[in-house]
Amino acid sequence: MQIEIDDLSRPAIHALLEEHLKNMYELSPPECVFALDLERLRSPDITFWSAWDGALLLGCGALKELDAQHAEIKSMRTPAALRRRGAGRAILAHIVEVAKARGYRRLSLETGTAPAFRPAQRLYQSFGFAYCGPFADYALDPHSVFLTLEL
Repeated sequence: MQIEIDDLSRPAIHALLEEHLKNMYELSPPECVFALDLERLRSPDITFWSAWDGALLLGCGALKELDAQHAEIKSMRTPAALRRRGAGRAILAHIVEVAKARGYRRLSLETGTAPAFRPAQRLYQSFGFAYCGPFADYALDPHSVFLTLEL
């Protein structure tokens, strides 16, 4: 598996992000969907990675700088047809290592509360993420949970 910084130009990435956004809107009310679209992922404060097995896209994830000491994980996704291959775990490990190397002291994320989000929550918890309150511009809502990791 090769994890690389991605420029968001390839059709496979576009398709995966479209799958991601569609699924988020299926699982949560529109006002509670915080997934970023392609253009918002191109923001200079975001680094986006993709994971590949040859020409096969296995997943993606992003790191958004909130301030000099705090960053947020965004757009963690593996294609529904290719889950359980370790790509999510590999991307998360990569993001955590990059966050440490950049000197962040805290790494946080928002995810949903529907049962479909439980595997993601378990993955984050296996890395030491703990439930916390809202951070950055988030507010409490019944469709979001927040997790954080002190680095």
